[in-house]
Amino acid sequence: MAGAGLWWTAGAAPAAPEVVRLGTPDASAAVTPAASTGADKLEKFKGAEPKPMPPLSFVDADGRRVDLADFKDRVVLLNLWATWCGPCVKEMPSLDRLQAQLGGDAFQVVALSLDRGGRTAVEPFYRKTGVEHLALFLDPASESMKTLSLRGLPTTILVDPEGRELGRVEGAVEWDSPEVVAFLRQFLGHGGGPARDRGVMKTGG
Repeated sequence: MAGAGLWWTAGAAPAAPEVVRLGTPDASAAVTPAASTGADKLEKFKGAEPKPMPPLSFVDADGRRVDLADFKDRVVLLNLWATWCGPCVKEMPSLDRLQAQLGGDAFQVVALSLDRGGRTAVEPFYRKTGVEHLALFLDPASESMKTLSLRGLPTTILVDPEGRELGRVEGAVEWDSPEVVAFLRQFLGHGGGPARDRGVMKTGG
């Protein structure tokens, strides 16, 4: 798989990816060495047993509460990130392109920002980097950090249509690379409800 991320299933021991560690004196500088990964690393993930996820709520661009359960019947790629996180910034354009390519009734990228500044921090970043297809979701209190037992950012969790965790990856990934897109397409056999536009950030003039 392109990028520095490594999928692992619940209970499996992860390798050391390129992530910004949380809770360090200087989080922006606390980056571990990147792990070398390939598409073959995803093989063990394919047979993963779904793991129940704890209830998770956050807010959209208008301050309205959003629950992860609202995305039931879709495969969700839940990406936990922040504008001060170098690896997060690196992968954001590819997440935007992935949403443009696969987003719809069966799939959605949920990019959840942990920036303390909330919308005032994320909105200019989206505009500056040309993000057009990702909805804006915010967790300024970083409650998801404890709820999901995050070790660092970025962390991306693949959630099945029943709201269960299939696996997670730490580190920047080229999400729209052919091998990653092909991997994700395997999980899109379920339909879903109408497409949701909640919190979509309009970056045009």
